[in-house]
Amino acid sequence: MTQRQSLLVTVANRTFEGLDLDALAERLGLTLTQVQGESVAAVIASHNPDELRLYQGSGDYNFDAEVAAALGVPVILVTADDRAATLAADRVGERGAAIAAQITGDAFATFTPTQVETKPVMSPALFEHQLLQQAKANRKHIVLPEGEDDRILQAAHQLLKHGVAEITILGNVGEMQSRATSLGLDLSQAHLLNHLESELIEEFAADFAELRKSKGVTLEQARETVKDVSYFGTMMVHKGLADGMVSGAAHTTAHTIKPSFQIIKTAPGATVVSSIFLMVMQGRLWAFGDCAVNPNPTAEQIGEIAVVSAKTAAQFGIDPKVAILSYSTGTSGAGPDVERAAAAVEVARSAESTLLIDGPLQFDAACDPGVGAKKAPDSPVAGHANVFIFPDLEAGNAGYKIAQRTGGALAVGPVLQGLNKPVNDLSRGATVADIVNTVAITAIQAGAQ
Repeated sequence: MTQRQSLLVTVANRTFEGLDLDALAERLGLTLTQVQGESVAAVIASHNPDELRLYQGSGDYNFDAEVAAALGVPVILVTADDRAATLAADRVGERGAAIAAQITGDAFATFTPTQVETKPVMSPALFEHQLLQQAKANRKHIVLPEGEDDRILQAAHQLLKHGVAEITILGNVGEMQSRATSLGLDLSQAHLLNHLESELIEEFAADFAELRKSKGVTLEQARETVKDVSYFGTMMVHKGLADGMVSGAAHTTAHTIKPSFQIIKTAPGATVVSSIFLMVMQGRLWAFGDCAVNPNPTAEQIGEIAVVSAKTAAQFGIDPKVAILSYSTGTSGAGPDVERAAAAVEVARSAESTLLIDGPLQFDAACDPGVGAKKAPDSPVAGHANVFIFPDLEAGNAGYKIAQRTGGALAVGPVLQGLNKPVNDLSRGATVADIVNTVAITAIQAGAQ
């Protein structure tokens, strides 16, 4: 049989790891030639067919067809009797995501592999599932100011169906309701608001004029400004009427972010707004920054971006080990850019003394244990980095797109950081899934503040 990753196995509510497929077949007397591909996501075993559970990494989910299909790799269901095997096959067979293997009660009872500590097995599908569950656990109110876009309505339908967040959508209420009906969407739990007819216009205008009076903004000018959906939505967040905003499906990045700079402003102690992308691949979860905001950051800014990126990454389950990237590892190269990377590390260490960070590091030295041990043997990060800080926007943007387009990575973001309250930008080419993920991220950020 081809070599496969180690399996997570559950038997009688105990979770085990490290049993390879050959060992599983030998212990259970199974013929598992039906399993195709190079990896198996999980083995589920239960004496009670009504309580089949899926254990993937450190997560524990009710086993259902949706989760099985989302895994995208074979799942072996080990069951103890005919009824359990039939039920298991029925649950997943229609989605083509698993096979069921029946064993006898005696063989099941004697299946006792050595218990070891479990570790998460990451995948894009699993990450998205965990993201929605995390947001759902601390349900926040997110405003979507682009109700004229069908993708926004479709995403809102999914978010509300699964109880991920409370949603307000700005736009023409009649048109949104008509489009929802045409598309078969249920927006009955959404707050649909025509901001142009809202009584909040005057209140928002007065507040915005006060915020911008040093720039000479008059009340009349403020009235016109807050009629813009991005400004109105940002004012909702500023006033506490929503916990966060997601926009950009139909507007430019500047149109989305500029109001937040003027209204929400930076968090205490922050001097720069930046971003990370969460890069999800089979078996790993990384963060890349800054790939969306700052073209040519200084050493001080890179150091600050490193610190805040580590904090943002931690919100999504990453135990941060930060690499400041360069064309040089340590003193293998020289030049102003190398010196800037070294200075950025010192800035970050001064700001957060317990942060695991190092640089300058080349990408291979940062992520590959063998290369890291050879090039930087004394580094606390080399070979094990999971938060990668690029030297400038050009490198960062190219880096995440290379990983996305050639490495099959799921790129979730950009996740903006450094603002007083969460506002996140979408690509104008965003899919419905992108919007759902970004709303979940924004809700999680709001819950952490």
